[in-house]
Amino acid sequence: MNHHALALKFHSFSPQYALSLSNFTLQSPNPLQFRVPNVSSSVCLRSRSSAADVSPVRYTDVSSSSIGSLGETGGVVVTEKPIDVATLGNLCVDIVLSVDELPPPSRGERKALMDELSLSPPDKKYWEAGGNCNMAIAAARLGLQCVAIGHVGDEIYGEFLLDVLHEEGIGTVALDGEATNAKDASSFCETLICWVLVDPLQRHGFCSRADFKEEPAFSWITDLSDEVKMAIRQSKVIFCNGYDFDDFSPSFIMSTIDYATRVGTAIFFDPGPRGKSLSKGTPDERRALSHFFRMSDVLLLTSEEAESLTGIKNPVKAGQEILKNGKGTKWVIVKMGPKGSILVTKSSVSVAPAFEVEVVDTVGCGDSFVAAIALGYIRNMPLVNTLTIANAVGAATAMGCGAGRNVAKRHHVVDLIKASKLNDEESLLKELLAENPETPKVNLLSKGMRKEGSNKQQIEIISMEKVVSELLPELEVGRCCVKASS
Repeated sequence: MNHHALALKFHSFSPQYALSLSNFTLQSPNPLQFRVPNVSSSVCLRSRSSAADVSPVRYTDVSSSSIGSLGETGGVVVTEKPIDVATLGNLCVDIVLSVDELPPPSRGERKALMDELSLSPPDKKYWEAGGNCNMAIAAARLGLQCVAIGHVGDEIYGEFLLDVLHEEGIGTVALDGEATNAKDASSFCETLICWVLVDPLQRHGFCSRADFKEEPAFSWITDLSDEVKMAIRQSKVIFCNGYDFDDFSPSFIMSTIDYATRVGTAIFFDPGPRGKSLSKGTPDERRALSHFFRMSDVLLLTSEEAESLTGIKNPVKAGQEILKNGKGTKWVIVKMGPKGSILVTKSSVSVAPAFEVEVVDTVGCGDSFVAAIALGYIRNMPLVNTLTIANAVGAATAMGCGAGRNVAKRHHVVDLIKASKLNDEESLLKELLAENPETPKVNLLSKGMRKEGSNKQQIEIISMEKVVSELLPELEVGRCCVKASS
């Protein structure tokens, strides 16, 4: 779960943070892209247990003397990117336990409870892959080639995490360093554990050792290794979220953003609930957060987060304002829960109502959603199609219980798309167009109640029937190289 850094949170929590748009005036690196000659070398994807041994993935590499060669137009280009998605950090093991009541807010009492829980490992049936593993698993099940970049310890939890990722067809690239300044080097190198406590009302509380540290868990990781750099430049997309700040220092995060920009890897960023505290954090945290907003190619926010960031209630207007202040931002995606989602570009707004499902658990829905957005981005799908499949993958996850290996499976997504049961589009469209006469062209996914085509309000109606006919081939087994069970 993407919750291991906040001491106690509930699903009903709506993050509110105010980040001044003036912060977008930070200097940014020259966004050059490297031309990588076709020189082959291998990067071994790490595994710590024999059960999770994986064959090295072959990447296109380059000698240091060749990096940075300029093309005819002065730009630098990466010639091959065999990896679809790389995730940065936030690799943890969730241990999900039922409790009579959630822990009290007192820091000391929470720490005592966590210490008590940590005395001996609970049965493995309570373990699950968490954090960015959710996004990577969802993306792999959609047929994307994925690599998880991060740190896991050399113990039972680390072996478990690597085994799960391997079983899902996901490679790992180690982010390591020397914990020479750590008071207790062994504990600083351990795999992050998130204790997920569920009360009888199905409310969730989360706690981990990251809650009680004054510095990021892996602050001793300060540089990108050659292996990590290679993985980034061989990836089409790198996904980051607000919980990366619980793993790494702001300076390390900014250097990673800058490197991804230089080598032409698209940056996806979802601040999540951590955005609130980061916007009020240290100067370095605020600077790195602003850098993310300025340099990301795709930004994903909830409607509450978009409003808090801009002070604008209307999601379309808020998205347009964020686009204006981003340097290379192409898409701003606003997630509106059971209403649906919108995708704002400089020239259009795409709108897709949510699927009508019985929600069991919302944990992991956002991670599943972004995995499908990456699929649409990489395969250059029509924007409404991208939102539709993202809504479907998020909804399929909501119908299950928990995240990790419980995120959406392909056949569940296919079933939802075929059923085509959408929530009301009229109220969603009315909300988006309210007090917004300057809205650009709107592409609206419709259940079929409207006539397909354009109208005088610049609303392009796209029928669900048409979208289904285009999406199903994308989800065929031949296109999505996933296990039959998925």
